[in-house]
Amino acid sequence: MQILSAEQIRQWDQFTIQKEPIASIDLMERAASACVDWLDEHRLLDYSFTIFCGKGNNGGDGLAIGRMLADKKVRVVVYILEFGFKGTEDFQFNLARLHQSSVDIRFIQTEENLRPIPEDEIVVDALFGSGLNKPLEGIIAQVVSQMNASGNKIISIDLPSGLYADQSSMGNPIICATYTLSFQSIKPAFLMPENESYVGELHVLDIGLDQDFLHQLPRDLDLIDLDFVQAIYRPRHAFAHKGNFGHALLVAGSAGKMGAALLAAKACLRSGSGLLTCHIPAIGLSTLQTAIPEAMASTDESESCIESIEADLSKFKSVAVGPGIGQADSTQKMLKDLLGKYTLPMVIDADALNILSTHKKWLSHLPPYSILTPHPREFDRLFGESSNDFDRLSKAREESKNLQAIIILKGHYSFVACPAGTGYFNTTGNPGMAKGGSGDALTGILMGLLAQGYTPEESAILGVYTHGLAGDLAAAQFSEESMLASDLIESLGKAFQQIKSSKL
Repeated sequence: MQILSAEQIRQWDQFTIQKEPIASIDLMERAASACVDWLDEHRLLDYSFTIFCGKGNNGGDGLAIGRMLADKKVRVVVYILEFGFKGTEDFQFNLARLHQSSVDIRFIQTEENLRPIPEDEIVVDALFGSGLNKPLEGIIAQVVSQMNASGNKIISIDLPSGLYADQSSMGNPIICATYTLSFQSIKPAFLMPENESYVGELHVLDIGLDQDFLHQLPRDLDLIDLDFVQAIYRPRHAFAHKGNFGHALLVAGSAGKMGAALLAAKACLRSGSGLLTCHIPAIGLSTLQTAIPEAMASTDESESCIESIEADLSKFKSVAVGPGIGQADSTQKMLKDLLGKYTLPMVIDADALNILSTHKKWLSHLPPYSILTPHPREFDRLFGESSNDFDRLSKAREESKNLQAIIILKGHYSFVACPAGTGYFNTTGNPGMAKGGSGDALTGILMGLLAQGYTPEESAILGVYTHGLAGDLAAAQFSEESMLASDLIESLGKAFQQIKSSKL
């Protein structure tokens, strides 16, 4: 699913109006009907409703919803913010229709017009939609404050009032919705951690906008879903052998942190790499060969950390470095040498990212199309502090172009920034993955996919989706609280089976 800006969605509306053709008031009717159908499906029509409307088209949606609810014998009170001027044409048309119904219509001009919201009523927020471009203030901000303080369930239409669709809204008065009913396409605001408390449970309703519009748009931002990864995934051929699936090198571990190396190694093998060599400190050899007999090992001259790599790097189809390596001076020198020797795309994670953050000039030595996997704090250390989530994503896309590297900004909707300027939000995963070791598992998955011949972009997209899907399967079995990174890795087989079986 493409992720569209507020302006693109407005253009999509106009495209549909002209091509179908359909009058804008009838398209509004379609959107309102979709909302009422959702309320009916979720058995909410036994409640009374209080609907707050602005005078734009979002308010027009609210008026139409109120009329349709009244037609179903639902008790409805509609509050309209009165600014002393007429609303949009479609708003005025729906207001005239509403006056012919049983709906109780009230106007809010000042604070004196505010009334307590009954406890058992559902509140519908139709104040401002995706066209908002300035913070709410005055009586509007007071209405928002009253709605949030009511304790009632709030259903926002299009997006919570006060929330910008395409930029940060931090510091603004914003509705804290229980549910958000949006139309046709995910908006960027819904994918930002800073907006979690405002959006609530998101539902995107199909209102029949003409799909031909999407064909003329560049695919700038996309959601990674099952259909997307199925187009990437390649089943194995019957006559394949281990040499067809690459030899990966994992540079990981140090005294006290061999667990990170083990997790990444197991994930790499579970993701399909034909061969895996782990370059580890000598202290970890017996642990590795006992825990993962399928992996080969080369040991560093150092007992406790990694100081150098003497192996012929040309035989490896992928290299990953970082999990548990620490930041000793000798390890930092090893990383610099590795960046100068290996020419294929690498996976850079964990301590390797922390080392790069203190030697930022080394970023220019990254092999083209390497994959960096920072969480937000690691990202900020690498590229500078960001004032908000939109700023951080914009910076990720800019740095991806500058470095000619793929940046995976890890989070609930992990974001994959690619050098061509495209960006992808992942749709799998859950809070149970917010535990030590989950990032090591992702590193292993990515290097395993690279070793098999997936392109770096394909590896990043398929990798984050499969990582999240395995996490979802593990959470379903063990719960979000109890699942471990090792449970995620053990669920990779089921994740790949699910992708493959859906593709058949």
